[in-house]
Amino acid sequence: MAVQYRKLTETELEAFIEIRIRQLREEGAAQELDLKPALRDYCNRHMADGTFVSWLAADGERIVGTSGMSFVERPPHFGCPNGKMGLLSSMFTARDYRRQGIAKELLSRVVNEARDYGCGDVQITASDMGVLLYTNFGFVKNGNFMQYKISG
Repeated sequence: MAVQYRKLTETELEAFIEIRIRQLREEGAAQELDLKPALRDYCNRHMADGTFVSWLAADGERIVGTSGMSFVERPPHFGCPNGKMGLLSSMFTARDYRRQGIAKELLSRVVNEARDYGCGDVQITASDMGVLLYTNFGFVKNGNFMQYKISG
């Protein structure tokens, strides 16, 4: 069966959340708190107000790939006069579906969503596995990016 692409809806939300948690674990997350309620709340609120969108790849009923784009605003600057930016997340492809162009297609779809929303740029904190995908797509490393962790 051919892989089909569709936007995330409430119908697939629980499966999306399970995949997001599996992705975080695969990337090395070790915390043992129940993240499901927070993810459910985030997705419900931001899907409703249009500030989060996700495209899914499915083989029949099985979701084999996910993506996510959150839209935020920051003070306008010369590189982005309207201040709108996209934060890419939840990029995941099931192991047995990798290297088939699914992630590239999902990335293209959520970047187009960011363009349609009016974003001036898209940012991601890439896993080691994803760096080549993003570089080949046209993402460049920003040497000025720094992060300060507020809580533990």
